[in-house]
Amino acid sequence: MRPIHMLVTSLLVAAGTAAIAAPVLEGGRKFTTTLSGASEVNSAGVPNQGDPDGAGTARIIVNPGQARVCWEIETSNLDPVVGAHIHRAPAGQNGSIVVHLSAAQNAATSGCRDVTRALADEIRKSPRSFYVNVHTTVYRAGAIRGQLG
Repeated sequence: MRPIHMLVTSLLVAAGTAAIAAPVLEGGRKFTTTLSGASEVNSAGVPNQGDPDGAGTARIIVNPGQARVCWEIETSNLDPVVGAHIHRAPAGQNGSIVVHLSAAQNAATSGCRDVTRALADEIRKSPRSFYVNVHTTVYRAGAIRGQLG
């Protein structure tokens, strides 16, 4: 085989291998949750504490093997966004932040963050114990929220 043909063949094989491996690298447990102001609660667990017309969707991928959490968050009808997070707490309760995310006002954002393997595994095994929320300038405690499980 001529050197140029060997090079082209090697590149094609490498490209095919990369195409097969890419989905594995993005693998993990997928969660989707609808974010609403009605799901936001105060310290007493009273619902409807968030933005009444704010809305959103969060798609979360948790990969314990890579110790990584990736997200895509879409929002609408929100004031300027000041933060987004995954918190540890079941529905009806507020909890501590465990993963910092990014979100934007009335737009879609995405990203990935390294976490401990133990945290990724905990979220994967017990998603009902975690929620996503987006904070705004008007609703600093949380404008919209959705449980992972």
